[in-house]
Amino acid sequence: MNLNCCIIDDEPLALGLLESYVQKTPFLTLCGKYNSALTAMQERSFENIDLLFLDIQMPELDGMEFSKMLGDKVRIVFTTAFEQYALDSYKVNALDYLLKPIAYPDFLQAANKALQWYERIGQGLVKNKLRHIFVKAEYKLVQIELEKILYIEGLRDYVKIYLQDEPQPLVSLMSMKTLEELLPAEDFIRVHRSYIVQGDKIKVIERNRIIFGKQYIPVSDSYKDKFAAFLSERGVK
Repeated sequence: MNLNCCIIDDEPLALGLLESYVQKTPFLTLCGKYNSALTAMQERSFENIDLLFLDIQMPELDGMEFSKMLGDKVRIVFTTAFEQYALDSYKVNALDYLLKPIAYPDFLQAANKALQWYERIGQGLVKNKLRHIFVKAEYKLVQIELEKILYIEGLRDYVKIYLQDEPQPLVSLMSMKTLEELLPAEDFIRVHRSYIVQGDKIKVIERNRIIFGKQYIPVSDSYKDKFAAFLSERGVK
């Protein structure tokens, strides 16, 4: 799936940085960049725009007020240097809120959220279930099919993503929390601070350990009740 996006920011450096991020994200197509909300409003219709990266503090018309004029079709990711607008962003149903300076992994996480939203819902209609995500690995973006993920191991600032029929895991510089937020909660369950597993791939559980071949994944006490509830939903008592 491809998303049409625009950028509005009155800071030239921020505008250029976000443009570079969009250009290296495979599922985003840049349809316009503007240095003010008024200019954007005068020069284009947002009828066919899926995602808008929008600064908040701008002269004449700020991003928060402009977002209220767009309706629900365009998903908003606010980009700002000021934390105090975070609460207001939820009032206008923003998809995400990025604080400057914005690093690419944070930008990619927000873009993935938009992709997930459109693949699941898209313009208020039920869409196909989320099938893949993009992660950064070895200085490039890699598309991962969710159905191929067996489990994920967290190692400080890195994660190892173990895939079906792949001899080596995919290593990505991101946190477990970030990845957990991207994955569908109905399919993936965190069982330990260092492990997330895909429920449908679980074949054997022994003594509070999930067995994947020769790998034993522990279910820690802090996640035991959550894991039990996850299994119960699938008819396991």
